[in-house]
Amino acid sequence: MNWQLIGDIIFNIIMYGIFLYSIFLLLSYIMIGFYSIGEMDTYLNKNSFTDYSLLAASQYAPSITILAPAFNEGKTIIENVRSLLSIYYSDLEVVIVNDGSTDNSLELLIEAYELKRVEHFVTYQIPTKEVKAVYKSKNPVFGKLVVIDKVNGGKADALNVGVNFASNDYLLCIDVDCILEHDALLKMIKPFLEQTNKKTIASGGVVRIANSCIVKEGRLLDVKVPKKYLPRMQSLEYIRSFILGRMAWSKLNGLMLISGALGAFDKEIVIKAGGYNHDTVGEDMELVVRMRRYMEEKKIDYNVTYIPDPLCWTEGPESFRVLGRQRNRWARGTYETLKIHRKMFFNPKYHLMGVLSYPYWYFFEFYAPIIEFLGFIFFFLFAVAGLIEWYFFFIY
Repeated sequence: MNWQLIGDIIFNIIMYGIFLYSIFLLLSYIMIGFYSIGEMDTYLNKNSFTDYSLLAASQYAPSITILAPAFNEGKTIIENVRSLLSIYYSDLEVVIVNDGSTDNSLELLIEAYELKRVEHFVTYQIPTKEVKAVYKSKNPVFGKLVVIDKVNGGKADALNVGVNFASNDYLLCIDVDCILEHDALLKMIKPFLEQTNKKTIASGGVVRIANSCIVKEGRLLDVKVPKKYLPRMQSLEYIRSFILGRMAWSKLNGLMLISGALGAFDKEIVIKAGGYNHDTVGEDMELVVRMRRYMEEKKIDYNVTYIPDPLCWTEGPESFRVLGRQRNRWARGTYETLKIHRKMFFNPKYHLMGVLSYPYWYFFEFYAPIIEFLGFIFFFLFAVAGLIEWYFFFIY
């Protein structure tokens, strides 16, 4: 048996396979870049004359409920809630869901915002774990604040509780430790109000890294570049991901992911789609895909939009251990979502999402890190086996 010939064949298959994969990947990045530029230009032109102050003060502005799940956030919960309450909007409700915290988060909220336990009645349109108590403030200054204490069930279950209790038409789901810009709600709700032949079911916004920024009493006072290496790299990554990738998919109306840190949703469609899935760690992506799938199967024209303005600031991991856990969760969430909705894979019934968005996420978002990692390993093995010169190995 000619082992040299077999080795050459394997080598060529792997090398040319990775080469062709890389070509397709780079071409997709170039196309996404052009689409992103076009969508950014359209957004800037369309919104250059918008007076958001009119929407902020209007009694006809749609009602919004902010949903913020919290688990063991005692160190920052008071400032975080103060930040949400300081947002100016004519018809706003802030719902904090204490997901069975084992620290003093609930006690701090009760004391700081003069909360008292109230009787509650709610129609459980989405099944959740038990709600132990509902609190509202005795102080009219905090009249828009609702705090729900529930049995621990995870972020998805806490958000579903918030959806059940929300009294308004639109939902803004955020992480409780995020800091919103003062006009974030106005920009996020605008796509839902625009008169088109499509129903807007969800809208996302840009998330930025707040490490090294100056924050006081829940307000961002000064933006600074992160001093540490990992947050600085994440700042670049977030710009690439949010501005390049998601803007392009928004233009194509093929967006499959809205960050769990900041997303606005039509409550009616969220409920009809079944709410957040607590059986996946990627509940944010899975909900968007399921809402889109619901609209496709009901044959209703719809739209999922994206706002390129920096509307939300969050702390990025500063250690490889925490960063690794975060990326592991993201990767597992992507895999679980693709697995749950594999029926859409190259299925023309789901139009653009089935024939383009889903395959792109499957081949390039999910498999790209795996293929890149294997590429490094095979490249080293080929050098060890003498199939490539060590000189070229070290150059590359």
